[in-house]
Amino acid sequence: MKLQPDGAIKSASWQADLILAQKGKTFHWARHLMGSLHASRATRLYRFCRYIDDLADESSSPAVGSAALLLAAQDISRGMSDHPVIQDGLDLMRECGIERSIVLELISGVASDLGVVLITDENALLRYCYQVAGTVGLMMCRVLDTENPSALPHAVDLGIAMQLTNICRDIAVDAQVGRRYIPQSMVGELAPQALICPTETLRPAIRRCVATLLDRADVYYRSAELGLPYLPLGARSGILVAARTYQAIGAQLRQRDYAYWKGRAIVRKPRKAAVTVRALLTVPLQRAFWRSPRLHDATLHTPLDGLTCFGHFPRPDHGR
Repeated sequence: MKLQPDGAIKSASWQADLILAQKGKTFHWARHLMGSLHASRATRLYRFCRYIDDLADESSSPAVGSAALLLAAQDISRGMSDHPVIQDGLDLMRECGIERSIVLELISGVASDLGVVLITDENALLRYCYQVAGTVGLMMCRVLDTENPSALPHAVDLGIAMQLTNICRDIAVDAQVGRRYIPQSMVGELAPQALICPTETLRPAIRRCVATLLDRADVYYRSAELGLPYLPLGARSGILVAARTYQAIGAQLRQRDYAYWKGRAIVRKPRKAAVTVRALLTVPLQRAFWRSPRLHDATLHTPLDGLTCFGHFPRPDHGR
């Protein structure tokens, strides 16, 4: 029996929630603080972006992954797909006014993960973070009915911050599949395999690199939080908690003296609850939760020059 449009959306939301619960525990935790419409849309967006990401991560070879991503890009460009996840993503794009160029930038970033990855410097790393996560921040603005273009740079910053945290947490996991995201300019021309369990000689430099990248992530987290007033009131707490919970991963790495090779840093439910309560009891009491900032620090986006940072949104005037 063919589902009616409302039924199809409910089915897609239910399936997306299962994916979120399995693969995106931080976002699954935070989505309960959003209204039902925004939570459903955000969950569908997560499933869509995760599917794109998995086309590279779960491919049997770079050639297979490249072909799958090319097909996805073609489907996005023509506005229809035979794959249910891509089609639901297209439906969500139409529903929320998400520009195709932003999704295509995401696909381009994911495609760069195919084969051996050797990031050269911090600017290259930040550009990658924008492509695979800052773009998601832009899409999330639309999903949450955020119309003010001044929100966009802060949304990009949250994506970058979270991706930097991801990279620092998963250095060993990524190295096992031939990816070295930590920049050559910080650690030298290391092969990814050298990062799985680094030698005692390498560990001081790697620790310094991870510390620097987590400090950089915190700068982007702070900028992201300045954008909270642009969000609908019902969505602010969910995004705040998602950001603070993800930032807690970095705090755990610091507590371990950045020794990622001793096990994956995980924020368990008691810690998530503590972070959530602290955020909800303190941040809403601050003026910044309610009052929009006058300026965004444009230097945070200098490495992104030339990328489709804001799609077809009007680009706001922002300075330092």
